[in-house]
Amino acid sequence: MGESQPRHEAQQRRPFLPWTETALRLTLTLLFLYLFLVGVKSLETGISAFGSDFVDQVFASVANPVAGLAAGVLATVLVQSSSVTTATIVGLVGSGVLPVETAVPMVMGANIGTTVTNTLASLGHVRQSAYFERALAAATMHDYFNLLSVLVLLPLEMTTGLISGVSRWMADGVGGLLPQVGTGGSPIKDSIKAPVSLLGDAFESLGWEGIQGALFLALGIGLIFVALWMITRQMKRVMSGRIENAINGILGRGAGAGAMVVGLLMTVAVQSSSITTSILVPLVAAGVLTLRNAFPVTLGANLGTTVTALLASIAADSPDALVIAVAHVTFNILGIVIFYPFPRLRRLPLQLAVATARAAVTRKSLVAGYVVGVFIVVPVAILLIA
Repeated sequence: MGESQPRHEAQQRRPFLPWTETALRLTLTLLFLYLFLVGVKSLETGISAFGSDFVDQVFASVANPVAGLAAGVLATVLVQSSSVTTATIVGLVGSGVLPVETAVPMVMGANIGTTVTNTLASLGHVRQSAYFERALAAATMHDYFNLLSVLVLLPLEMTTGLISGVSRWMADGVGGLLPQVGTGGSPIKDSIKAPVSLLGDAFESLGWEGIQGALFLALGIGLIFVALWMITRQMKRVMSGRIENAINGILGRGAGAGAMVVGLLMTVAVQSSSITTSILVPLVAAGVLTLRNAFPVTLGANLGTTVTALLASIAADSPDALVIAVAHVTFNILGIVIFYPFPRLRRLPLQLAVATARAAVTRKSLVAGYVVGVFIVVPVAILLIA
């Protein structure tokens, strides 16, 4: 621990941005948040323009829950962002392409797919065995928690409709308190719809009605991706010093709910669970943070990333868009409730992660097999078979 103290003090001394730059970046974040919502609305409009045949084809391809899970994993791995995937799923549900029950496994898959980023981040320590072992354990405990949560909750969802049922009940309650959510006519929704309607009129005046659906679809996905990337970039710059100081604030403590809240708030602030969990990897690798204390921060990050889907549901007209956004929250809360309060279950993801890391130190080719197998080969095989 002799080396950790200077590192700890250096991180505490890291200066924050001047208030003028902070204000500018926060203003840009609000602008890109608006563009993100316009992107979700464009995606919804584009999908609706393709008609019932397109809806039937998309629904048929992911009607099997296991195939939906694999699609969520693969899509998130490809775009390297569960936020983009879940926002797209919200758009699909909002446009009527996917029913909530079919979309729930896709959201679960997005939760698994996002863990590949911090697993890849751990490879930076591959030449130093002791560091690499701790780094890979810190990365894969996120993988194993999400995999174990899916192993428990996907069968429950398939047999009882637990997550979709609870989420519909919760969304109905929220809709009663906030009528503007999931319904038309609010100033926020009108401001989001306005540029999409103007673009639709422009496409018609140019005689592009036949390709309007494709144009809106491409625009929607592009805006979602770029807006989230820019939001993450701006907020990472604003929060970088604060994030490290927040992590330092929980060093040496018993972790628990406080660390979970830190992970949640950090992820909400930067709109990326991958940034939060990837920051943890080098801290654990260096011995600054223990695996046990890093675990609740990871769980908080899992919960914090659900805010993106909730924001995306604002732009959708269908109340089901809010239901699937709440389903993302419900899945993560249930995972925490099932595993975290019970010491034996809480230790299970950590034990699996440590065992994987020890095996990888002995045979580093296992890491490549693990990443490619879990995040690419298995999902692709499921989609081909289903």
